Order: sequence, then structure tokens, then C-alpha cells
Amino acid sequence: MIEITSSRNPLIKEIKSLYRKKERWNSKTFIIEGIKIIEEAIENNYPLKNIIVSDQLLDNAEGQQIFKRIKDDENLVKVSESIFKEISDTENPQGILGVARFGLRDIDEIENYDNPFLLLLDQVQDPGNMGTIIRTGDAFNIDGIIITEGCVDPYNPKVVRSTMGSIFRVPLYKVSNGINALHSIKERGIRGYSTSLEGSIPIYNVDFKEGFVLIIGNESKGVDKRLSTGADTLIKIPMPGKAESLNAAVASSIIMYEAMKQRINIS
Repeated sequence: MIEITSSRNPLIKEIKSLYRKKERWNSKTFIIEGIKIIEEAIENNYPLKNIIVSDQLLDNAEGQQIFKRIKDDENLVKVSESIFKEISDTENPQGILGVARFGLRDIDEIENYDNPFLLLLDQVQDPGNMGTIIRTGDAFNIDGIIITEGCVDPYNPKVVRSTMGSIFRVPLYKVSNGINALHSIKERGIRGYSTSLEGSIPIYNVDFKEGFVLIIGNESKGVDKRLSTGADTLIKIPMPGKAESLNAAVASSIIMYEAMKQRINIS
């Protein structure tokens, strides 16, 4: 275990820089913080570049337990309480933080899926929505999430925290052009469904048993017209109440659940 006593240490400076999107993408690394999410990373054999701890980690039984698991890790670094507070992004730090490597996949891998269940996110900008979508996708066992330009960074610390560890299990695909990605997916025989309030059919009348990609749009503007036009079918969630719309996370969760119900009877 290495011990760092100065906040001017290059590693400490590097960790601080990862709160900026540009630096995360340049280094292809991001921050995970807290006992639970570090445990999730270890359980899923997710690649960690460093694990940073302070004495505070040993203040409770849960922290002592995880320390036993990591104490011989060659990438373990110990810092003082004051330095840890400098690199922490939480109100109540638990004394453990990791630097994880990106888990992005190449979109060409989609052709390896048999009967895929995919999401394509169009300018989803709220970190909480993004994190909830990833977590729900994990719960319903989807095959991947395609994140287009204009979406919040999936490796933003707020997004990562709200995934509750699901970011280590759900394949993520980052693309610069959602329209090109949709065309590429459809060329593989995968149907495209876009959420829409107009000219659409209720989700319970949609056949989700065959391979498909579900397009979820921006929280306020919905799906870009060019994407919805490129979809095979426009779909909607029936809402007999007075609310005009649902946020991106809630809408995608309801549709994912409906799709899972249909598909679970296949096997």
C-alpha cells in the first residue's frame, strides 16, 4: 500500500481532474466513491486503476470488511482525512474512492446479439434520469444502451452514484450521431421503436419479443424528429390521468417492464 501525504501529488491532481468531462474522456477513467459501489466493482471484476482510502474507512464494520478484501491490492493508496475530503464529491465521505477504467463497447458488437433488447438515448441530459435508466436496464436485463451526442456523460459522478453499481453490468455504447447509429442498427434487422405522443400505438399493442431498439428522447423536447421519422413504429404509454407526459427515466422504465414481460415468456 502506497501512502500519499501531499495534495500536490500527481495522482491526487489526476483524481481531482476527473470531475471534468474532458479529463475523464482523455484518460478513459472515472471516479467511483463509497463502500457499496467499490464492492460492486470488485464483484463484477471491473478494472480499477486505483483504490484510495483514509482512516475513516475503518470507523465501522462494513468499512473494515471491505478493507480486508483490498488491503493487499497493489493499486491501494492511503491518504489523510484532509486529502480525502479534497478528492471526495460526497457530503458524507466513507473513506474509500476508486479510479475505474471506461467500459464502453464498440457498437459493431451489437451484431453478435441474438434478438437484442436495446435503448438509444437522445439528448437525455439529467444525471438522475441517466443513472436511473442504466439501473433499470440492469434490472430488466437489457442488452445495452446507446448514448448519443448531447446526452449527459454516463461517467459523470452523479450518474455513476445513481446507477448503484449497474454501470458495471450494462453495456454502454457511445456514438456521435444517433441517426447514423439507428440506420446501422436497422440494417441488422433490428426494429426501431420511438416514443411519441402523436400518431403512436399503445405499448401493450407492440411486439417486443423480436429484436428492437427503443428510442428515448430529451426530458423537455422528446425524441428528435429525424430519429422518430427513422423509427419503424411510434409508441406511447397510455395515460388516463391528467399528466401530459412522464420524465425520461419513468417512461423508459415502464416500457422496459412491458418488454421484459413479453420476452420472459420466450425462453
